[in-house]
Amino acid sequence: MLALIALGYVLKRVVRDERPFQWLNIFSTRVLLTLFVFGNVASKNLEYLLSIKLVFIYVVLIIILSLGLSYLYARRFVGDEDWRGALMILSTYPNTAAMGFPIASLFMGDITPAILYSTTNSLIVLPLASFIAAHYSSGKASVKNSLVSALKFPPTAANLLALVLVLAGVRLPEWFLSPVTGIGWWSIPLLLVYFGAIINLREFRPRHLLEVGLFRSVIPFLFVFLTLRGAGHIYYAVLVEASMPPAIMANVVLAHYGLKAEEGIGVTVVLTLLVLTLFLGLSAVI
Repeated sequence: MLALIALGYVLKRVVRDERPFQWLNIFSTRVLLTLFVFGNVASKNLEYLLSIKLVFIYVVLIIILSLGLSYLYARRFVGDEDWRGALMILSTYPNTAAMGFPIASLFMGDITPAILYSTTNSLIVLPLASFIAAHYSSGKASVKNSLVSALKFPPTAANLLALVLVLAGVRLPEWFLSPVTGIGWWSIPLLLVYFGAIINLREFRPRHLLEVGLFRSVIPFLFVFLTLRGAGHIYYAVLVEASMPPAIMANVVLAHYGLKAEEGIGVTVVLTLLVLTLFLGLSAVI
């Protein structure tokens, strides 16, 4: 992840032209990422969704906790409307897959609970983050207009369409879903390169790191530690996934709606290093 971001940073200094990276963002987000989201969600079924009750409960609790507290904080202490929206999105959307899975594997041999957490979380937070971004980027437009704007973001529309198919019991054939997901997967490395190209550490603010770190990692970590300790593999899976730094998808949403993307990716990179150090240390003593 960090290597691809560094590659994008170097390429931007070599190319010195914004247009190739703008096209990279558009193609990765609106085409490849849309395929990836649709393929992942549409491959699930109702039995799968019903089998993860405890994990689902904690996904919802962590989302409510991070979003609710960051909203109350932003409303009281943050004057910049764009950063208010960005803070809520970064606080609510964790990197449960690319970073969560490898870290979860440090604590457990079977990371199935972590995969269940990640998938369930993605079903909920992508539409939610898109709505928040649409709302704040439009100067707090009406709920209707914000919903329409969120649905115009192709990955969000693909997510909801696939979820409707799953709930309706429609099972698409594997020969269709497998290549769709495989092709769409390339959105991840390409988007990492893109974010490396737009990162601007001059926009980095230590206060923003503290704010995002508190609501995205510290509070969820303490909540899971205090309420779920002793639940075996599920405890470690939820503890890791709930405490992860912001996902690249959170920054994709920020970039799409023009909400402090340069600051967001800087905070994400630094917080990723801090969280990685924390869990590597914990794995060495547990």
